[in-house]
Amino acid sequence: LNSKKAFGANVDQYEHVSGELGCKMQFSVIDPTPICGGDVKLPVIYWLSGLTCTDRNFIEKAGAFAAAVKYKVFIVCPDTSPRGVDIEGDSDSWDFGKGAGFYVNATEPKWKSNYRMYEYVTKELPSVVSTVLPVNGKQSIMGHSMGGHGALTIAIKNAGAYKSVSAFAPICNPSQCPWGEKAFTNYLGADREAWKAYDATELVLGGAGKGAYGDILVDVGDADDFLAKGQLRPDSLRQACDKVGQKLTLRMQPGYDHSYFFIASFIDDHVAFHAAALSA
Repeated sequence: LNSKKAFGANVDQYEHVSGELGCKMQFSVIDPTPICGGDVKLPVIYWLSGLTCTDRNFIEKAGAFAAAVKYKVFIVCPDTSPRGVDIEGDSDSWDFGKGAGFYVNATEPKWKSNYRMYEYVTKELPSVVSTVLPVNGKQSIMGHSMGGHGALTIAIKNAGAYKSVSAFAPICNPSQCPWGEKAFTNYLGADREAWKAYDATELVLGGAGKGAYGDILVDVGDADDFLAKGQLRPDSLRQACDKVGQKLTLRMQPGYDHSYFFIASFIDDHVAFHAAALSA
């Protein structure tokens, strides 16, 4: 759909028909192969974006081109929800429905046929990526806010599939915050026990992914309004990791907020973190 060049890398946007979501979907890629030379195959880092975002927000705001080139990794950015279907209520608020798929497989009848972002990110998208990019079979995952929640839960639930996981300002304990309660009630129903399958803090406490990751990297700005409003709850994740012996590097970054200014400031650290795991 779209191709630009940045720092020697191709920055491409693709469109495909998703069987999981029942609509056309777009994803964007930072592709450093033009500067690598030869028939090279590279690992992939998946980036999951937050509420209201598309596949373009990270591409246009994170300034990750130089890091992708330096560490020789693809960065693949999917959308945050189905876009080609219209369901009553999917556009009524910014924190639910379109742009807010929460990386779950919905079970409520109204949403379950299309809102299957968990299945899309973990299975369908990697399959499509492997047909259009020269990947080497190694992958890691990272994300921001709702996407940080997605990255953490997906990595923890699929420990053998990812080499590493990191997050910026993730929703660490969605069962216990307003954003998560709203999304989970609508997508998954009223049974709060069912929510635990998509809650990073609860998954860690339950022993999921134990021993799979030597470290989990999380950055949170201490001036983040959503931290103050109780949406992120990083201390819940830290306490869970401490309890089960999972190493968590939780860095509270002074003066930073929830924006892409924050992400751009530390994205090189995160790509380096993943590159080390992907090359091990």
